[in-house]
Amino acid sequence: MGILIVLGGAVVRITGSGLGCPTWPACNATQAIAPISDDIHQVIEQTNRLITGVLIVAVGWAIIAIRLQRPWNRTLGRLSWSMFWLVVVNAVAGGITVLLELNPWVVALHFVLAMALLASTTITWHRARWPGDADAVVAPGSRALGWTLLTAAGALVVAGTIVTGAGPHSGDPVDPHHLVPRNGFDWTSLVWLHGMLAAIVVVLVVVIAVRVPSARRRAIVLVVVLLLQGAVGVTQSLTALPGPLVVVHVLGAALVWVGAIRVLLDIEPGLFALRAVPESSAAAAPRL
Repeated sequence: MGILIVLGGAVVRITGSGLGCPTWPACNATQAIAPISDDIHQVIEQTNRLITGVLIVAVGWAIIAIRLQRPWNRTLGRLSWSMFWLVVVNAVAGGITVLLELNPWVVALHFVLAMALLASTTITWHRARWPGDADAVVAPGSRALGWTLLTAAGALVVAGTIVTGAGPHSGDPVDPHHLVPRNGFDWTSLVWLHGMLAAIVVVLVVVIAVRVPSARRRAIVLVVVLLLQGAVGVTQSLTALPGPLVVVHVLGAALVWVGAIRVLLDIEPGLFALRAVPESSAAAAPRL
C-alpha cells in the first residue's frame, strides 16, 4: 500500500491532475467526494485521495492486530502508530500542496513524507517477519557502510524530487495558462548530480555485497534493481521523458529506498529488534 500511494502521486503529477480537485479535504465546493466525473483529472486526483483512505484502514487494522498479539510487543506497537501518524501528516501535506497550487517545495515535501511512510511500513513488515537480535554484535565497518548507504539513498530520493521540481513534469495542468512554478534550479545540472548520487549508491551496495555476508543476498538484489533503475533513467532522458517511463522510474525509486532499508536491517540485527513485553506490563499499557 505504501508503494501504491507513491505511484498514485506520480500518476497525478504526470497527468497534470494535482488541481483536479481544487479544494481540500473536499473535492470541490459542492462535493466532498467525486470519484465519478466527466473530468478525468478530477477522477485521478480523487482516486489518489481515496487510496489514502484505504491506507488508513490498513494501518488501523495493523495497529489492532499488533495490539491483540500475546505477548504484546512494544516496538511493533510504536512502529504501527508511526505509520498512522505519517499517513495523517502526509494527507495534510497533500492538502497544503493543493491550497498552494502545487508549490514545488511543498510537493517535494509531500513525496519525501510518502517515502518516510514507506520506510516505517518496511521496518514494521521486516521486523514482524524477522524479529532481529538486540544483543547481536556488528562490526563498526559494516555498520558504517549500512548507514552511509541509507544516507546516500535518502539523498538520491531527495535529489530526484528536486530534479522533478525543476523539469518538465512538475504537474502542469492541461490549461497552458496555469503553469506550475518550478524551483528555479538548472535541470541539466540537477540530472548530473542525481546520476552521481546513483553511482555512489551502486558502489556502496557492491561493497556491502562483497564485505558483509549477512546482507549479501539483499545487496545483490538491490544492485539489480539499481541497474534497472539506471537504465530507465537514461532511457527517459534520451526519449524526452515520456510519462509512463517517469512513473516506472518513481516505482524504481521506491524499490531502491525499500531495498536500502532492508540491507541496513540485515546489517544491524539490533535495529528495532523486537522485545516481548510481559503480560503484566502489556495489561497496563494504554489501550486503543
